[in-house]
Amino acid sequence: MKNKIKFYLGLFFLITSSFLLIQKKDISVNDIKKALRLSGVTFNEKDIQTMAPYVIRNKNSYVNMREYNLTKDNVPAFNFSVNNLRSKKTKYTFEDIKTKLPSNKKDIPFLSIGELSYLIKNQIISSLELTKIYLERIKLFDKKLNAFITITEKLALKQAENADDEIKKGMYRGELHGIPYAIKDLASFPNYPTTWGAMPFKNQQFDEKALVIKKLEEAGAVMLGKLSSGSLARGDVWFGGKTKNPWNLEQGSSGSSAGSAAAVSAGLVPYAIGTETLGSIISPSTRCGVTGLRPTYSSVPTDGFMTLSWTMDKVGPIARSPRDCAIVFNTIKETNNTNTINFNFDQKINSLKIGYLKSLFDNDTSRFYNNNIKTITLAKELYDLNPIELPKNFPFSVFDIILRAEAGAFFDSFLLKGLDSSMVEQGERSRANSLRQSKLIPAVEYIQANRHRKILIDETDELFKKYDLILSPSFGKNQMLITNLTGHPALSLPNGFDDEGSPTSISIIGNYGAEDKILYFAELLNNMIKFNNNKPPLFY
Repeated sequence: MKNKIKFYLGLFFLITSSFLLIQKKDISVNDIKKALRLSGVTFNEKDIQTMAPYVIRNKNSYVNMREYNLTKDNVPAFNFSVNNLRSKKTKYTFEDIKTKLPSNKKDIPFLSIGELSYLIKNQIISSLELTKIYLERIKLFDKKLNAFITITEKLALKQAENADDEIKKGMYRGELHGIPYAIKDLASFPNYPTTWGAMPFKNQQFDEKALVIKKLEEAGAVMLGKLSSGSLARGDVWFGGKTKNPWNLEQGSSGSSAGSAAAVSAGLVPYAIGTETLGSIISPSTRCGVTGLRPTYSSVPTDGFMTLSWTMDKVGPIARSPRDCAIVFNTIKETNNTNTINFNFDQKINSLKIGYLKSLFDNDTSRFYNNNIKTITLAKELYDLNPIELPKNFPFSVFDIILRAEAGAFFDSFLLKGLDSSMVEQGERSRANSLRQSKLIPAVEYIQANRHRKILIDETDELFKKYDLILSPSFGKNQMLITNLTGHPALSLPNGFDDEGSPTSISIIGNYGAEDKILYFAELLNNMIKFNNNKPPLFY
């Protein structure tokens, strides 16, 4: 009863404060209703009240954007991809990691992909044995974690048996052959639900198979299941509840690749596939203490995945180390048989030109500060670091509308059918509210924002071309927003614990298509920090 009273009091204050804010800014509820009538859309009174803060912020952003000059030559950033952003086609090679089967079976699920690969390749452990180990752990621990939406047990066992048969016949496909994984449930797979984490799509199925899954199948990988995504790729709450952080079950795993990061951290899978539009790989990887790679925009195919933003969505691996991410990325990225460069991941690179965002590190007051400074010190033992700054003079507040407008377009029929009302979260920061307010974003403002975005892309590109990679706090001011808008790759590397025992991370950013250098350098740091040797106590 007390919870209900708190809920309704909170709702009352939200509506009241929103109403007062609207009146103060000379935007009335009727104004919003009239604006919605222009597009032939209606929402109920409570939804309109919830939309109000968004509408006001958007309006203020438009006004702010108009203070920044554009010329006739400033075109919108509508069409750019890895193919016209100087990305090289790199094929990685990896040396074997010779290892023995651990005497303690509890250590097997926490082995690296390289170690598991060696054991399977040499038939020290079978893919079927390994798959059963992970399936047992999922059944034992996922009730605590809430990371899996669907377990594809029959499929996994069949794929594992096929992998073992091929390996016995000498048909070894590479590092991922027989290695289990799971994928964020934004990716479609025939005969299984693809829920997008949202109640209205709980039973949704597609005949289509996501291209990344096809690539992993061709590599002989074993799919254990579909992992939780915050509802329509927002946060860590889906229709089945909240996905938890393995290091602290009182805390969510962050989103929206919530299940992907949590499952890897807890040793339920050796690696997983996540997606990012504006932080959804970097953030949960940080929270859960695993390595997450957000590749160059369009370097990994998004075919068969839910769209949130056509010009910002990326697909990438989450694993226990940068080397593991490199193995997965090597398989799922777009390939081209021409102009391919071979890169030996385990061979030393003598020289790298590295920048670091000095002012962001110096002015950091977050719980990350101490570990980031230690990591910078370690990095300076490897290579020289050059202090640099990111572009600053942009209307950053308006860039949010690019994602919101594109999401609103993709989910237009969803809104028109009124399905937004059946989503679990309905508050101001919910995906339902974000989609509703997208109906009030003018096309002109969306295009103007993309013209400013193109300037940002060009200016950031000119800076990044001077360096092989750049170090940054993972949540340093506008860094994550800028690099997601520009499509540059980034990696979140766990680098220690804070005073309360929660993982921290540092981010490494690079040029378009320069994942090889990012991953190589991150692995050097990882071998010094050795965070991946840690295991969440509740899952070991």
